[in-house]
Amino acid sequence: MLNSLLSSSSTPASSTPEGAGSPVLYTPSLTQYVRRKTSTVTIGDVPMGSDYPIRVQSMTTVDTMDTKGSVEQTIRMIEAGCEYVRITAPSVKEAQNLENIRKELRARGYTTPLVADIHFTPNAAELAARIVEKVRINPGNYADRKRFEFIDYTDAAYAAELERIRDKFLPLVRICKEYGTAMRIGTNHGSLSDRILSRYGDTPVGMVESALEFLRICEAENYYNITLSMKSSNPQVMVQAYRLLVQRLDEEGLKPYPLHLGVTEAGEAEDGRIKSALGIGTLLEDGIGDTVRVSLTEEPEREAPVAKALIDRYTNRAATSQPIPAITTYPINPFQYSRRLTHEVANIGGQNVPRVIADYSRVPVTEHKNLHPIGHFYLPEPDKWRMNDLGADYIYTGSYPAQFMLPNGLKEILDYTVWQTGTDQTNVFPLLTTVEYLAARAAQSELHPRLNFVRVSLPASSDELFTTLKADTTVVLLISTDNAHAMPELRRLVVELINRGITAPVIINRGYPAVSEEEVPLYASTDVGGLLIDGLGDGIMLSAPQANPSDADLKRLNNLSFGILQAARTRITKTEYISCPSCGRTLFDLQETTALIRQRTDHLKGVKIGIMGCIVNGPGEMADADYGYVGIGRDKIALYRGQQVIKKSVPADRAVDELIELIREDNRWLEPTFENAI
Repeated sequence: MLNSLLSSSSTPASSTPEGAGSPVLYTPSLTQYVRRKTSTVTIGDVPMGSDYPIRVQSMTTVDTMDTKGSVEQTIRMIEAGCEYVRITAPSVKEAQNLENIRKELRARGYTTPLVADIHFTPNAAELAARIVEKVRINPGNYADRKRFEFIDYTDAAYAAELERIRDKFLPLVRICKEYGTAMRIGTNHGSLSDRILSRYGDTPVGMVESALEFLRICEAENYYNITLSMKSSNPQVMVQAYRLLVQRLDEEGLKPYPLHLGVTEAGEAEDGRIKSALGIGTLLEDGIGDTVRVSLTEEPEREAPVAKALIDRYTNRAATSQPIPAITTYPINPFQYSRRLTHEVANIGGQNVPRVIADYSRVPVTEHKNLHPIGHFYLPEPDKWRMNDLGADYIYTGSYPAQFMLPNGLKEILDYTVWQTGTDQTNVFPLLTTVEYLAARAAQSELHPRLNFVRVSLPASSDELFTTLKADTTVVLLISTDNAHAMPELRRLVVELINRGITAPVIINRGYPAVSEEEVPLYASTDVGGLLIDGLGDGIMLSAPQANPSDADLKRLNNLSFGILQAARTRITKTEYISCPSCGRTLFDLQETTALIRQRTDHLKGVKIGIMGCIVNGPGEMADADYGYVGIGRDKIALYRGQQVIKKSVPADRAVDELIELIREDNRWLEPTFENAI
């Protein structure tokens, strides 16, 4: 066993990224589950912080002026597992009605703390802070108006702007302090102020600085009952911003405030769950996070069970994990994406997009239709194969070679002992165990001249293996683990490769034999996606746990693989929808509209469409969308190209058609075809 991997040190991870002058310390440990130590925030009778369980919250979607509807929905959310309920208060009248909602809930015996969600209206925040247990303000628009203008500030002019913000913000701070009201300073990537964007750019650095400006005002008033958040619809940006926030709090000697985790506008169905799990789960793995909200374009009571499933995975993590040798020097920059340097082997690694391998090792491939679940379709009449955008790149058939000629777009992988006996070894590639690989190299046995897969785990690693791998340019590693603390163990293995100068590409293999069907997307998105957003992977293979998986099982895993790659922004294969979860500000039926837009546009590979219920969640929140569909009034829609409004006040019954025309004008519209319809 590799001696250098046996250290039991728990020294915090450090690295010195390019341009950084001091070690990076954003997590207690990259290899042990240790929850970040935070201060405690008092929110009614449900305190938050590291001395307490990670909390679940969500947000109502009913109009805040509908007292009965808000109360009934809040109760459904509480019974689904919400420990905090957020309600929008876009103006003073909604803030006033929070008192009626709160009184009715208390009369029915529900004491769950309420959180007022504030954006542009300081006087609404000041009123709400006297009524509910917590207020959430967005520093990007609490004291600013966003016009998407670049302003070249002098230091004096910038200082004057901070003083102006202080004057607007101080009344709320003092009211919160007087009434014992908690506050969340919640930065959103898509709604950074023009002032922040002008000085720091559209970056995690700007997100963190936006929150710290407001936090410093609070601390100057000795007000500390604060939580922080760094939310984005891009999980990669979201993770980087939270890590940087933790780093900056430590560097500036500020209190270790609790953190609320969330991916904004994650969307609906499985895509929304994948994106949320990728961002939230990656941070939970590193012990970061004290409350969670999963933002889905669904009824809010459906969000809490997803958040709870993510959180519950860590309840006994420390006790159930196998020890992992410490990472004392982290050789990547955790605040900026950079893909690990690898050499190209066939079409894997190097500059290639990450590949998807379908695991058919428990399903004999005897008929053409066996490949339908992984995006490959045989058409008998022209005697041709067709592939859709979710067509797998490789198929691992284990000990059961396919019984017919596979399509050109699909390559086969066989277990080494079976591959050795095959007649076609040119376009079929072997998968070897570590023992088989070392024995074959030592004996100079026959291997494939271009591509050999080797299954590797951290416990089975050795100096001999790493030395052999470094000299071999034909190997792609299939890395796996049975450790409950899976993502950190896989990360530890890739770090060892980097530190030893081994540039072999890596395929991440995960399977979940004791996990429910609903939990598999959450776990896989965390374990695989958490590596991909740090650039630590060149492909994915998800394995079904059952002995004879059905076509539905195989299709689900194939779609999940591509969904994880898309959410990690490492391989775009389908339309992306950045849709808000709805709230009391929403001006149309978000779920119905999102479904309609998806039905008409889900064949537009790589196009990003933002679907926002109101102007608050409009051009800012859908910051990186190509097109936007934004409610601006009852049955009135504004259509955007990027962050520029193109059509105003479009009647809702014509808006989807107008959106398609806008896409068509840009020559990005494609008519649906057989390939993208199946």
